[in-house]
Amino acid sequence: MREPGFWLAGPLLAGLLACSAGDTGTRAPGVDQSRDATVETAGAADPTAAPTAELIPIRVGGIEIRVELADEPAERQTGLMFRESLAENQGMLFAYPEERTLGFWMKNTLIPLDIAYIDREGRIVDIKQMEPQSSETHNSAAPAMYALEMNQGWFEANGIRVGDVIEF
Repeated sequence: MREPGFWLAGPLLAGLLACSAGDTGTRAPGVDQSRDATVETAGAADPTAAPTAELIPIRVGGIEIRVELADEPAERQTGLMFRESLAENQGMLFAYPEERTLGFWMKNTLIPLDIAYIDREGRIVDIKQMEPQSSETHNSAAPAMYALEMNQGWFEANGIRVGDVIEF
């Protein structure tokens, strides 16, 4: 059992990295190779299938949320595509094996989302709003190892800002 206030940078980080050890760093089809930002794209294998991933509890600015962990390349590529809704205080946490400039777009994503880019220490380095079905790339303002997608407006409504830390 983890101690309250367990930070992303401790043993959990090692666990997340172990989960994504199969990620060789090669870019999958649909990844923007024109700049140093990984752009997550691709269609879901079965867009009508309900999500079955385990929800992991984390804290953002003292607020407990539950997230699906996307730490494998296929999970990161699919993300929240084709979903028609996202429950309140629920999101998706994308984990990468190392920090780098990340970029996301909203191809095949039906719900408006906010994205927080998070560094290896668990500190939010950038927050952006993303519109459904948009091909606009939203790059992180600084290197990030994680990205957290939530319903659009969630971060602002809960007073979450750049510099806040994610706790596990």
